[in-house]
Parts: sequence; structure tokens; C-alpha cells
Amino acid sequence: MRTSLVATLMLLAGASASAQRMIVACPSGRSVQQAVQLARAGDTVLVSEGVYTESTIVIDRPIVLVGRGKAILDGSKATHMVRVTASDVTIRDLTFRNGQLSHVEDRAAIHVGEVSRCRIENNTITDAFFGIYLARTTGCVIRGNVLAGRPARSEDGAGNGVHLWTAQDIEVSDNRITGHRDGIYLEFAHAVNARRNVSERNLRYGLHFMFSDDCAYEGNTFRANQAGVAVMYTKRVEMSGNRFEGNWGAAAYGLLLKEIYDSRITGNVFAHNSIALLADGATRLQAHDNQFTDNGWAIKLMTSTENASFTGNVFAGNSFDVATNSRGSSNSLRGNYWDSYEGYDLDRNGVGDVPHRPVRLFSLLIERSEPTMILLRSPLIALLDRAERLIPSLTPEALMDTAPLMRRPR
Repeated sequence: MRTSLVATLMLLAGASASAQRMIVACPSGRSVQQAVQLARAGDTVLVSEGVYTESTIVIDRPIVLVGRGKAILDGSKATHMVRVTASDVTIRDLTFRNGQLSHVEDRAAIHVGEVSRCRIENNTITDAFFGIYLARTTGCVIRGNVLAGRPARSEDGAGNGVHLWTAQDIEVSDNRITGHRDGIYLEFAHAVNARRNVSERNLRYGLHFMFSDDCAYEGNTFRANQAGVAVMYTKRVEMSGNRFEGNWGAAAYGLLLKEIYDSRITGNVFAHNSIALLADGATRLQAHDNQFTDNGWAIKLMTSTENASFTGNVFAGNSFDVATNSRGSSNSLRGNYWDSYEGYDLDRNGVGDVPHRPVRLFSLLIERSEPTMILLRSPLIALLDRAERLIPSLTPEALMDTAPLMRRPR
């Protein structure tokens, strides 16, 4: 009886293995769409090296679509280059190019809708409108792709690199994204983890998301984007170990927080941004152990930000460490390092004996009249700032660090 059962299991296993076939597409023979239509669930469609100019390729069954060599899907005759309507589909090692611009439709190199457990890995996407577009999806992975947007002079001429709408439990990792409207865009997403992505030189934001709770972003680089990164109308966001750098311009910032709640920003580097962190309605924000170096403004705290905590951060080389538009504040600064601190430490415990007031009088003047910025380096402004430190009268008393660090943390 046992021998018979083992034989049956082996037969079933062999039948299952033999059922998984490889179907080959090639430029001079079978098209990619024809190969997909021949495939059954679990099969692999191998796209041979060459250029394929086809209308939209629809994948409506759980298969693996994989490229060999330089397999190029040219989208010059397609709306979406590939459209996925089945769960458990994998797309990898392909090159997509020449996506079609549309002002009425979000056309994408890879469009995935109402499915689960898709995997999009190690693809190259160039000159597409939208790159990878997921709508109403769960449990998908977008990993190791390179996306370079189509040349565009304005945001209307470019779509987003990775676009997630009504998506849940998504991994976006190790991608390189440039030249799109937003590098990574999320709306009504939940439990998205973005790790080790590089999003740079995009026309608007390196990362932009709204109404997307319980998401985490770790080890990403957001560099030289026109406006930086925007996190809006969201709860319980974790942002750790990221770099926000080179986001410079009249309306640029490293990170904008707008109407968010119960979020944490830890271990990030903010360098060479016009405004490193702009907090407008960031309630119960915890910002710990970050580095703010060589920015115009390190932190701008708007009146709408309440009960935020800043601890263990480094402020060095910034024109303004902290600025605000209000004299009152429920936010706290404690145990940070300030290179502008001029106090002393008589008991040598590493903590300054007198509080540090990081809000410069001149920053308050600029809030009321931006043209006064031209006086930033003048001796008069230096004199005003020093007088305010000695006899504080206008800068907010609530925004002072009562335990400033004497040495910069390593």
C-alpha cells in the first residue's frame, strides 16, 4: 500500500513538472502575444533577443514572462506595452521603450490591475509615459528595475515611475528611477515597504504619497528632484535611513509633511536642500537621530504642527536651523547637537549648561518679508542675532533645547 502511494505521488509530481512548459517568442517567428496565448498556467514565455513592436500584450493567465539577452518591447503601437489581468504573473529581464503619451489615459509600460502576487523584477523601462502602474493590487513585488522617463519640459508630458493606487502589501525595492513626474507615487495605498531605491532628477517629487497609512521607507536616496519628497494626509509612517539631498530651488524641500499623524523619522540624512524638513500639520511626529547639514533651512515648523519631538539630531552648516511662523509651540527640542551653540559645560557631562535657542530673529523677519534675505550675511543681521541670544524677546521661548549636546554624535 505504501509503495503504491509513493509511486502515485511521484507520478503526480512528474506530471506537474512536465505540465510547466517553455514557449519561445522570437522577432522572426512567434510574437510575444501569440506565445502568451499558447501558454497555460505555470508556463514560462521566453522572449528571445530582438525588438518586438506589437499592440498591447495582455497577460490573462499566471505565467512567467522573461527576456533573454536584449529583448526589447517597443511601445510605439501600443497603449500599455504589457497589461496584466491575472494573479501570480512574473515579468523580468525585459527592456521596454517608446511608451505613448496620453493626456486622457494613464498609459504605462507595465499596467497591472485587480490582481495579487505579481512580481516585476530586473526590467529596464525608458521613454515611457508611466513606468510601472499598479491599481487595486495586493501582495506584489517591484524590485531591481531601472526606469528613465521620457524627455519632457513640464509635468503634463511625464507620468510617474512607479505608480500605486489602491494597493496593499507592496514591496518596492532596489529600483533606480529618474526623469519622471514623480519617481514613486502612492494614493490610497496601505502597508507599502520601499527600500534602497534611488529616485533622482524627477520633474516634481522623488516620492509622493497621500492617504497611504502604515507604510515604511528605509535606505532610499531622494536626490535633486524639483520639489523633493511629499508625505500628505497619512498616518503611522516610518521613514528611516534615507538620504534627502540636493533638492534645491525656490519651492523645493527635502521632505514635506502635510497633515500626517503618529509618524517617525529616524536616522535620515538631509543635506544641501533649500528646506530640509517642512512640517505643516505633523501631529505627534518623532524626529530622532537625523543629520541636517548644509541646508538653507534645516527645519520649518508651522503653527499646525503639534506635539512633535526632536531628539538626538545633528544641525551643522545650515543657514537657519529652525524657523517657525508662531511664537507659541507645543513641540519639543531636547538633546540635539547644534554647531551654532555657544554655551558651556562646566560639569563636563556632555550637555550644555544653558539652553540653546535655535530660532534666529532674522528667520522671523524673513517670514514676514522674503526680500530681506539679501541681508543674510550682513554685519547688522549678525548683531541682531547676537542681541536676541543675549536678551531673548521675540524668538519663541518654547522652541529651545534645554539639554544641547556639546559634541556631535557619531
